[in-house]
Amino acid sequence: MESKYIFVTGGVTSSLGKGIVSASLGMLLKSRGYKVSILKLDPYFNIDPGTLNPYEHGECFVTKDGAETDLDLGHYERFLNQSTTRENNVTSGIIYKTVIDNERKGNYLGKTVQVIPHITNEIKRRIKILGESKIYDIIITEIGGTVGDIESLPYIESVRQMKWELGKFNGLVIHLTLLPYITVTGEIKTKPTQHSVRNLMENGIQADIIVCRTEKHISKNIRQKLALFCNVKPIHVIESIDSKIIYEIPYLLHLQNFDKVVLNHLKLSTIISPNLKKWKIFIKKYKNPKYEVKIALVGKYVSLHDSYKSITEALIHAGTENKIYVNIKWIYSEMIKKENIKKYFKGISGILIAPGFGYRGIEGKILAAKYARENKIPFLGICLGMQIAVIEFARNVLGLKKAESFETNPHTSHPVICLMERQKKIINKGGTMRLGNWKCSFIEGSKIFSIYRKKEVFERHRHRYEFNNNYLECFSKAGMKAVGINPDTGLVEALELDNHIFFLGVQYHPEYKSRITNPHPLFTYFIKISKIYKSFDIQNSSYI
Repeated sequence: MESKYIFVTGGVTSSLGKGIVSASLGMLLKSRGYKVSILKLDPYFNIDPGTLNPYEHGECFVTKDGAETDLDLGHYERFLNQSTTRENNVTSGIIYKTVIDNERKGNYLGKTVQVIPHITNEIKRRIKILGESKIYDIIITEIGGTVGDIESLPYIESVRQMKWELGKFNGLVIHLTLLPYITVTGEIKTKPTQHSVRNLMENGIQADIIVCRTEKHISKNIRQKLALFCNVKPIHVIESIDSKIIYEIPYLLHLQNFDKVVLNHLKLSTIISPNLKKWKIFIKKYKNPKYEVKIALVGKYVSLHDSYKSITEALIHAGTENKIYVNIKWIYSEMIKKENIKKYFKGISGILIAPGFGYRGIEGKILAAKYARENKIPFLGICLGMQIAVIEFARNVLGLKKAESFETNPHTSHPVICLMERQKKIINKGGTMRLGNWKCSFIEGSKIFSIYRKKEVFERHRHRYEFNNNYLECFSKAGMKAVGINPDTGLVEALELDNHIFFLGVQYHPEYKSRITNPHPLFTYFIKISKIYKSFDIQNSSYI
């Protein structure tokens, strides 16, 4: 069967949840037996989000093949329970660079290079790559930005062309809009959606299905009104109501026959009903926890929670698996001082030091690691978090008071964290770190070996700096042991502390591989041991 294509556009405002709607639809279609993949098209001119400040664009998600991508790919992986690759995220930077490179090579035979047809042809070529692989039945393409944005126009034009080229039953456009609720009058207003759909039509595209983000349930009258003014059937107007848990959204959409409407439009079978058993079990467990743990997430980008999206989702997965509500306390590391540290960690069940780059907030993170070590609080350090634990241990246990990372102080006399050898000649920042899946071998008898129950695993990485193996012996003798090693390079992948309830640092990013049906074992154990250390009866907690 030739691949069918679904395009998801957005209107009225950004951040309505196109990624969640795309992922939800993908999950529902996959649960019916179809092979599905999702592509994200981002209109910004960065080649990838790898060089973007997290405050600009949220978390940078890393695929197994080492692509730095949009955070929506994390949603795709978690909802579809399948890995993505660099082919699942394309930016305007990639599109335009490809076209310009082709022009320099003379590939256009002297033609004037223009947005149409050269840029739009390259966009269409990228969209079709997944379909031409013959692996997938359905390709969902999420168009970043909002209809009407100047930077999105080439993508909208490409969708218009593709929809015509594919034919009536091989392409489908879903338009996500906002239905604002006016509290004073108690009304849901449809006019912004009407204007958004009209804007889309002015660009030559008729939306086939309209998904309405709303904080209140929409009535039959509103559905009929939208259908009338937007040229769709009432059953093609789908409500996407605000939900406290994003994993409930696929089920809420399914109750409105969203997946069935899509399949009927594409002339695909709906005989097989979606298998949502595991999904329903997860939601039930999430809504009915028995205990609460308070996890301190220490980072430098905590004012934008999306900066650590995969970590927070991994904590949710692990907590639900253990029937525990994970109450995350967001702590800005630069605010942590010796004189106030007890205030920040009062009542905490576990401490997680998040990844990051640069000097800002480092000393606060070091104080947090010291507090966890000395007070025997469960501790998990991820990437920079592991490096922080190393610096803290070197300073306060080994007596190397000037121990630092080469990243923050290239002139330190004790670079316990050093620049990777293969990174020393690299000048460009973008896409040049140690990225993607790398092997890690565990030491038998270690805590981490008992958690994974495997000798070797592949985990995703995103870093330039590493543990300095010149200090390996003195660390081991003092009780901080390397328990995970890359067998090919000798790089330290994991360190754990003796005589502690749980104190582990990993150079990789376990959060990227956590799924609702398969929570990552490190997070699952971290939450379990945090409950043992300090938990609260859910009846007396803030969860209720």
